[in-house]
Amino acid sequence: MELYQLQYFLEAARQKNFTRAAAKLHLAQAALSEQIRKLESELETPLFQRGRRESVLTAAGETLALHAETLLQQAETARRAVQEVVGLRGGRLAIGAIPSVSAGLLPMPIARFRQRYPKVELVLAEGTSETVAEWVEAGRVELGIVQSPTTEGQFAERILMTERFVLLVPTAHALAGRREVDLKAFAAEPFVFFKGRARMSALAACRSAGFDPRMACESGELETVRALVAAGLGVALLPELAARRARPECALLRVRRPRVERQLSLIRKRGHTASSAAAAFEELLRAPKS
Repeated sequence: MELYQLQYFLEAARQKNFTRAAAKLHLAQAALSEQIRKLESELETPLFQRGRRESVLTAAGETLALHAETLLQQAETARRAVQEVVGLRGGRLAIGAIPSVSAGLLPMPIARFRQRYPKVELVLAEGTSETVAEWVEAGRVELGIVQSPTTEGQFAERILMTERFVLLVPTAHALAGRREVDLKAFAAEPFVFFKGRARMSALAACRSAGFDPRMACESGELETVRALVAAGLGVALLPELAARRARPECALLRVRRPRVERQLSLIRKRGHTASSAAAAFEELLRAPKS
């Protein structure tokens, strides 16, 4: 049973005459009659009592007419909904990101997206790189922004940027006035760690500089890490995005040796065709920052 057959059937029911219905539909009468016969064959019952002047619905035809109207209305509603999503006049886009990215990289693209496509619901969820990757794989979010690498072969991946790590220290620290420092100068300092892959990168960098860092505390909340540093509890080796909105009581120092970096990647499920909203958001991420 095809939608166009239902349209033909309803027009024939309204006109009560196949010749008039065919004219309304811009069809040959034989073509209309053939489609009605196919419907009757599929349903295994006559739909019309055919007369010389009028063809009126049978009881089965009356029942089909009720359902056909509903089906066609639902199909039209679905068509309009799809057109709104494709045309970015509706729909929903879910994005997952690690906290430093959602705080430091995404506010401007999200603001631009909302300004251009106000009727598209945009949802942002925060998690670790592993959690965001799981969300993308499960379809909970369409796009994810994570620290590379991701699970090989599982995602379509595009590198967004390479980001350096910096040292966040209390302004009262003896080296707070320096622009650049060697990480080994902080070998005796207590460290505040930011959980996740950033923590693993920081640990690896300290060991590369020749020492195992003494842990004062660790937290999965950026604001907590920054507050602990500001309170003088220790220093933190953080990605630059994570350190940007530090408190006035904190100073940012570039790390000269060893050079510590990470790559941020945009991921989506491999083989998944991006929605119009996702493609538009990706384009905004490519746009120059201003």
